[in-house]
Amino acid sequence: MRTRIYGECNVAQAVQALRENIQSVFLGPPRAVDLLLVGLFARGHVLIEDVPGVGKTVLARALARSIDCRFSRIQLTPDLLPSDVIGVSIYNSQTQSFDFKRGPIFANIVLADEINRTTPRTQSALLEAMSEEQISVDNQTLMLQRPFMVVATQNPFEFEGTYYLPENQLDRFIVKIAVGYPDRSAERRILVTQPSRNALTQLKPVMSASEVVELQDAVPAIKMDPSIVDYILDIAEATRHSEQLQLGISPRGALALSAACQALALVGQRDYVTPDDVKSLLIPCCAHRVIPRSYLHNGDAATTAQVLQLILDRVAVPR
Repeated sequence: MRTRIYGECNVAQAVQALRENIQSVFLGPPRAVDLLLVGLFARGHVLIEDVPGVGKTVLARALARSIDCRFSRIQLTPDLLPSDVIGVSIYNSQTQSFDFKRGPIFANIVLADEINRTTPRTQSALLEAMSEEQISVDNQTLMLQRPFMVVATQNPFEFEGTYYLPENQLDRFIVKIAVGYPDRSAERRILVTQPSRNALTQLKPVMSASEVVELQDAVPAIKMDPSIVDYILDIAEATRHSEQLQLGISPRGALALSAACQALALVGQRDYVTPDDVKSLLIPCCAHRVIPRSYLHNGDAATTAQVLQLILDRVAVPR
């Protein structure tokens, strides 16, 4: 990538420093870190889904501690109310007026831990913030300060005590990450060093909030050849006509995929998008946005990732 300076922040060096800082604590797959950075720089939100104990919360907290900004954590439970997320107006007897006490959503990095353990009513309290970076309360609109990012974690739906996220909420997450189990050498390091107890508390920020905003503003300038745009449109159209899908990729989904590809190019220290960026991000970016039919013609259950991979194999790749 050509060297460009935004303030005093060299793009390649800044991104690499942020990645290495997170990886010093999170010892899972490096791809999970890159996808998290894609969500950050594309001004999106990230959903991390996997079984308990694989480092979902560690990954989110490592990102928050690596950036010099405001961080809040919301532990979502079945009895949590929307006011516990947004805030509440309290009557002030001295001024004879109501004072709004801001909730944990008013931060730069918000960790919504176990988002699918709270009720849909409370889940929906996050929608406006995630969509428009603002909160409407008491007949006024309060803007959220950039950078603003929600990193939500959830356990698979087959675990007891969980609620399905509605489609309109899933559509607000630019990528969905499956962490997976670490390899044996990484797991050995986890057992020996216990980074979540030791290194995480000592992690220092390597990037300021203003530098994150500068990098976010640089993403739209990443070059995207018209053939890449057509490639994304071809994939989106193929999903809409697929017999295996009830609902294909929406225009908002295609736009999210486009922005994610530009952010991935930034993370990869390039100033242009390649077809491989589209291929690598299609499933993380779009698998949670489409709805499959219950069964294929042969009666076998099909996941959205499998269907998208079949579509990806059929659509012609630009040279």
